[in-house]
Amino acid sequence: MFWSVISRLPQGLGPNPIDDPLIPPFEGDPNTVTPGVAGFFAIFFVAVASIFVIVDMARRIRRVRYRGEVRERLEAERLAAEQGESSESGEHDVAPEGGDVDAAPASDDSAPVERRVDREE
Repeated sequence: MFWSVISRLPQGLGPNPIDDPLIPPFEGDPNTVTPGVAGFFAIFFVAVASIFVIVDMARRIRRVRYRGEVRERLEAERLAAEQGESSESGEHDVAPEGGDVDAAPASDDSAPVERRVDREE
């Protein structure tokens, strides 16, 4: 189709590859033309690179998810420790109007998470 469009171009619009005497005509079977070894290696390289990119992306997503789970566990431990201290000191939880005592407070993700490391010296 492409060559039929080019062959209908007027002579003054540019080079016409069909009528160019320097380009020899193709004398083979157009159905047997393949990209060859270079084309195979190019596609193979793209496929391998894609696999590496997908594996790396999955690893990074997993790491972010694990960090979020650890952050939630640390926050739950901190809240449990604070509730344990408040119940030992005699303070009582007071429910807000229409609220539930057991409802978890809204977490602020922008607050830094305290991390405690127990070291034996």
